[in-house]
Amino acid sequence: MDSKSVEELSCPVCCEIFKDPVLLSCSHSFCKECLQQFWKTKKTQECPVCRRRSSKELPPRNLALKNLCDLQIKERNERRSSGSEEICSLHSEKLKLFCLEDKQSVCLVCRDSEKHVNHTFRPISEVISSHKEELNTALTSLQNKLKHAEEMIEECDKTVQHIKSQAEHTERQIKEEFEKLHQFLRDEEEATITALREEEEQKNRMMKEKLEEMNRHISALSHTIKDTEEMMKANDVCFLKNFNITMGRVQISQPDPQMSSGALIHVSHYLSNLLFRVWKKMQETVQHTPLTLDPNTAHRWLTLSTDLTSVSYSDEDQNVPKNPERFDWFLCVLGSEGFNSGTHCWDVEVGDNTYWNVGITTASNQRKGEVFFDTDVWCVQYMNSEYCSQSPEQSLTDLTVKGKLQRVRVHLDYDRGKSFEARVIRYRSQFKQQRSASLLEQKRLFANTTQRCEIQSEALEFGEEHNDTAI
Repeated sequence: MDSKSVEELSCPVCCEIFKDPVLLSCSHSFCKECLQQFWKTKKTQECPVCRRRSSKELPPRNLALKNLCDLQIKERNERRSSGSEEICSLHSEKLKLFCLEDKQSVCLVCRDSEKHVNHTFRPISEVISSHKEELNTALTSLQNKLKHAEEMIEECDKTVQHIKSQAEHTERQIKEEFEKLHQFLRDEEEATITALREEEEQKNRMMKEKLEEMNRHISALSHTIKDTEEMMKANDVCFLKNFNITMGRVQISQPDPQMSSGALIHVSHYLSNLLFRVWKKMQETVQHTPLTLDPNTAHRWLTLSTDLTSVSYSDEDQNVPKNPERFDWFLCVLGSEGFNSGTHCWDVEVGDNTYWNVGITTASNQRKGEVFFDTDVWCVQYMNSEYCSQSPEQSLTDLTVKGKLQRVRVHLDYDRGKSFEARVIRYRSQFKQQRSASLLEQKRLFANTTQRCEIQSEALEFGEEHNDTAI
């Protein structure tokens, strides 16, 4: 069969010869597996070609088309095994030349025919090496994609285990908090744990779907690589004849799989202000922590307290997933909540820490690599017994501070529109910026440390004015 016949026997979805074809009511045919996967992705039973809806969940098999496809595959395999493709089908002469314009093998009679007038020819032995090199380059790219996909599988497995560990750890903390409450609050405890279980199930289901997608991706790459490797072993003429088709399959653009954001358990949703929420029902006074730290952003060498209000440097790698939200270079952690309006204030206990960096950043600021402090950071730093301040319009500038600070107050005034402040107790450093995209973007507190920092915000309500009292 010619190339047109092969095209007519190809599935419109996978562009390969039909495998177990099924027939829709609109008369279009598809591989059974391709159609089911298309419906699953689109969540609707429509034809991939004409978009007409199908009333049948299991379309009938197209036996006539299946028989034609089986015959095509059989004939192709017989031609390959017999070596008959080395003879010109038009002139029964041995194929010795390769036409550079038509990209096909020809015999000496073809060369002199009208069809190939003014065409350039090369001996097959001269062009085979360059074509094999080109295909080998594409094959190497596929192999790299396969390697990346396998690495992503390992990272997905690690993330699944971390999700389980997070869920178990969070559940223990929830139970410890609820133990402080009276018996009539047991129903609240059960409701909170149920919500956690549902999120854990949702995140695990999401990761399971991601793993299934990755396995399908790896399977597709593996089949393509296997077919290409077999093609590389074919004789020269057969190789050249099928080269364009094979290159078309190899060069199909398939984006590299990426780790999805938001895959981890939203720990702060369950632990942030847990006692405060319960207090509303109990009508008793409990401590309110307006801001907590987000463990999903913490560098792997940082450890957060159980109530998520303090961070400290750890001598051990926490062995956490490389999720997109997490810092991987600077020893930083972000607050669990961002703000794009109002006035907010927090006190950060730095104590005798010999190195710390506290301030505000935008939610979109890059957390991977060494560029975090290059843009959208307003902060105060203490290093080598010296204090400095930094903002997008101002590089690190020395600050004169009397004595050693034990506590830093971060004051975010968003309602001013043209400026906001980061106040350091016993010293005020005011950062101003004209209204811009970065100013209007949501802001989050961040802390960078090699020892221990703790947030003290229970007495600082949003929108309240604070005096710069010496501590």
